[in-house]
Amino acid sequence: MEKGIVFDIRHFSVHDGPGIRTTVFLKGCPLRCAWCHNPESQNPLPEISTRINRLDGKEYRQTEIIGKQMTVSEVFHEIETHITFFDESGGGVTFSGGEPLMQPTFLEALLKKCMANGIPTAVDTCGYGSANVFEKILPYSNLLLFDIKLINPSQHHKYTGADNQQILKNLFWLDSMKASIIVRIPLIPQITDSTDNLLAIKGIVEQCQNVRHVDLLPYHHMAKDKYRRLNIPYSLSNLKPYKPERLKEIANLFSGIDKQVSIGG
Repeated sequence: MEKGIVFDIRHFSVHDGPGIRTTVFLKGCPLRCAWCHNPESQNPLPEISTRINRLDGKEYRQTEIIGKQMTVSEVFHEIETHITFFDESGGGVTFSGGEPLMQPTFLEALLKKCMANGIPTAVDTCGYGSANVFEKILPYSNLLLFDIKLINPSQHHKYTGADNQQILKNLFWLDSMKASIIVRIPLIPQITDSTDNLLAIKGIVEQCQNVRHVDLLPYHHMAKDKYRRLNIPYSLSNLKPYKPERLKEIANLFSGIDKQVSIGG
């Protein structure tokens, strides 16, 4: 039985695809985005997180292991208990991370199991993976949530640690294969939200016939405590969340595009 490393399973998610969903988070990611909101997902192996609780002037340290090995059957058991909610809401299961393509055999087995049982599937991906893996999972994926962050190659490498050539190549290939795609754009102040970058992304999306939706994902700082618990430096601690008027300005840049554009996932 195929096994993989899972660090969280969340039920009743409404931001990882249509309807009510169960989101399965697989550990491991090839990128190191400066704004990553799941830093516990980056290391492919289980790791220790330390939480400090304070009571009556005293500190109490609580440690936990993030990530555990699970079989396909164990994960599916978690998923199948919510089939009724999927059916009633048009939802399903989303495989996220980290980057789920980092565990390709495990991911493929999970997708096959879900599809065989009539459960709609989505894969939330940064797009940085081999074409061979995308070829294997595409027949079992009803939807791809595909991140596009930065178009300038040097900027992409600076803020994610990797080039974007393969990411864009994969996007165009998936589009040519008529995959159902939602493009997700993380909005990071002073990094991804420049007019030039957003218009460049708009131009790429306009070339794709099968991108059905664009989600603009505003920066938030709720992950700061995760970095502290994992003893990982967080370089964006001075950034502030967007004001509504700025988000409206950004959304207006996508006016005229023949895709639905939403703020939030």
